[in-house]
Amino acid sequence: MITLKERVIVLTSYERKSLIRFLTLYLGSVFVLLAIIGYLFFENNRTAMKSAMKFEMMYQGRMLSSKIVMKAMKDKALDETEKINFLASLKHCRFNVGYFDKEKEPIYTEIGDVSRFDTDFYVKDNCCYTVIEDPSDHLGVHYVVLKENELVDTFRQLRIKIIGYLILSFLLMGVVGYFLGRLFLRPVREQIESLDQFISDTTHELNTPISAILMTIQSLKGIDEKKKKRLEASAKRLHVMYSSLTYRLEGQEEKIELLPFDKIVEERVGYIKELIDSKRLHLTMELEPMPVRMSRSSAERLVDNLLSNAVKYCDIGDEIRVILKEREFRVEDTGIGIDAHMQEDIFKRYKRANSERGGFGIGLNIVLSICKKYKIKLNLESEKGVGSTFILTFPKAK
Repeated sequence: MITLKERVIVLTSYERKSLIRFLTLYLGSVFVLLAIIGYLFFENNRTAMKSAMKFEMMYQGRMLSSKIVMKAMKDKALDETEKINFLASLKHCRFNVGYFDKEKEPIYTEIGDVSRFDTDFYVKDNCCYTVIEDPSDHLGVHYVVLKENELVDTFRQLRIKIIGYLILSFLLMGVVGYFLGRLFLRPVREQIESLDQFISDTTHELNTPISAILMTIQSLKGIDEKKKKRLEASAKRLHVMYSSLTYRLEGQEEKIELLPFDKIVEERVGYIKELIDSKRLHLTMELEPMPVRMSRSSAERLVDNLLSNAVKYCDIGDEIRVILKEREFRVEDTGIGIDAHMQEDIFKRYKRANSERGGFGIGLNIVLSICKKYKIKLNLESEKGVGSTFILTFPKAK
């Protein structure tokens, strides 16, 4: 059993589209703003960290240079081996250290090749270098060079942390945007529900007089047959409209069963025969036996709404063709057709292709909802002034 209760759906398809558009614009703006803030924050922190690193390295370099000066003044007669041993034991900081003579040749180094001696601080290959120059060449040391290898990892960790915070902020703003969007849509939804309730109440009031009219027509005798058929056609048109409205607005349980769809098409065509004859339309049918698994009321609404739509938009003397074969149901008409820019909107509730032809604008919306429910592929081919063809491709009945 399938329960149809469309009025209690949290978000309609149109509300979802509006909400998606709002969230796309909102989240796009938030993403750009957060990206700018994250970039500026990262650059500011990177500059500050580099400045702090430069200060620490230069401080440590000068401390080492001072110790060399003090050693040179204390022990003036050191041989080369003693100098190297002293320099090797001198480091008490976390940086790699190198000592170079005036010719930039290494005396003792943990660094390897040093490319520049003309600046006190620079970055190469993601490593920071500090150069302290001693013009007096104490112990033969003219340059004290420090190298730092951890700043790149620090930058990487900072970048990961900022990206993590930005993702969390983006998700939070997305949740806020979702609820804001739903809050903005609430007045629109209330208006739609109010309109639905009005139509629902109206259809309940129409049920009794329509039934009475149909029963009275059947019992009329001794009146002109053309007038009787015209009256019956009008009453049946009202009944089809009433059935569509109640199907859309009232919750009901539907029993799914295996139905002979060709028999239902033939039956519903016969039901609105007076409507077709009243406009002197030429109707042709090609029906092959085709079983479908769906509820009877859905099948009847599907056929009724497509047929009544074709009748509504045909002029006197036009042609309607109803074809059912190879699991494809086609309703073709030579009516006024539909503008290309209107074809996507006519399946929306309360949208009409032509306001002069009457109707509530819910028939094709019902067709679309039934097709979605039963996985029926729906296509429309139409040209203004030529006619329209609605094509329904049914899945194989199981």
